[in-house]
Amino acid sequence: MIKMNNNSFFVRIFIIGFFLALFTSTQFAQISIGHTEITKWQDGKNGAVSITYDDGTINQFRIALPIKNRLGIPGTFFINTGTLPGSENVGKFVGRPVSEIIEETKTIPTNKDNFFERASASRYLGYRGTEAYFTRAGGQYDANRREDAYKIIDELYQKVVAGEFQPQAPSNRTGNTENVLTWDMVKTFAAQGHEFASHMVTHPYMCALDEVNIKYELEKSREEILKRIGIRHTFSTELPYGTSDERALQYAFKVYEAARNGIPEPYILELHRPNRRTPVNNNYEYVMWERGIITNTSLEQMNAWVDTTAMQNNIWLVLVIHGINGIGWEPLTEETVDAHFSYIKSKDNNLWIATFGDVARYMKQRMNAKVNSSQKRGNINVTLSHSLDRKLYDIPLTLKTYVDPKWKEVIIKQGKSETKTTVQHEGNNAFVLYRAMQGDISLSIN
Repeated sequence: MIKMNNNSFFVRIFIIGFFLALFTSTQFAQISIGHTEITKWQDGKNGAVSITYDDGTINQFRIALPIKNRLGIPGTFFINTGTLPGSENVGKFVGRPVSEIIEETKTIPTNKDNFFERASASRYLGYRGTEAYFTRAGGQYDANRREDAYKIIDELYQKVVAGEFQPQAPSNRTGNTENVLTWDMVKTFAAQGHEFASHMVTHPYMCALDEVNIKYELEKSREEILKRIGIRHTFSTELPYGTSDERALQYAFKVYEAARNGIPEPYILELHRPNRRTPVNNNYEYVMWERGIITNTSLEQMNAWVDTTAMQNNIWLVLVIHGINGIGWEPLTEETVDAHFSYIKSKDNNLWIATFGDVARYMKQRMNAKVNSSQKRGNINVTLSHSLDRKLYDIPLTLKTYVDPKWKEVIIKQGKSETKTTVQHEGNNAFVLYRAMQGDISLSIN
């Protein structure tokens, strides 16, 4: 049995699933030949698992990524683009001169009308230690303690005016890169099948930024990723600190298709986040809830989450990891990472192990797709379509087409592609599972 060390660690779990229909005696009623549906997860798996990482700490790539490559499972890395050496877009305050803001704080207290600008500027006043005040204020604001956030910003600027901070030394972004993630590394790992997504330019509390600086963090991180590794990695984001601030998320959804903080489509109901959405009816296609912050969790408990996902149809388990082997916030040990990932891989027959972006794509494509089918002269013709942007929504959907029970093997043609697949049976019905892109598909007996 693997023993855990005494280090606390952070694993946040999001579970997304469909409302499950009750099994009835008509579960295997006769289904007409040619009827086609889209499976809820790729290849008809029982559920999905995504392993995600925040902050881009070096041991995620020195330790966790080689384990994942050995097991053949992809990961999603949410990175702060502005901290990578050579990035064109780095952290900065977008706005009027900070000297004007400092001068105003001498006579006008911080309030709802000036908080966002003052908080946004607070990290770039030119003094050491001011960012800690921003982080404290952001945490209070995110917890809906607005007056406490205002007081923290007032305290900061009073100390600035009083000369209590030392000047900030210029940063050296071209120094030793031995222990930091680089764009060359990102390109290499992305080519291996891993997803790199935005965790902003820096790592701010987005809820505490004014509009122009929220947009800078969102848009410039996307711009950097697009230039370095391409549009496919611009699909998703994670706003730092796991915020569920509605204002910040509304800005994010204008730039990214999905956020690990939440997915905006109305058919997703997020339990334990009542401030995100008020239910208007019970007709939600997906259910999403957050287990919360789990510290000092045993390996057995972590594996039990995987078992739940594998045994219950339509659940999406999203694991969140920060530190590994002493580097990063609340780190896991290498031993735990290896054992847990190996356990996930052992459930590969039942679980679709994929990046966060790919699972989110699949969900949204499926909900927006239309499938039509017809039978003629022993052949089955299927048409799959959706109206989403094909540059971003490019993952094949898995179709389940019912065929003549006498068929043993089916030839599936789409465009220039031709594959053969074996017929499967459930009760009196026969079917085939196959992946398909938008367009026309033909099925015929081999």
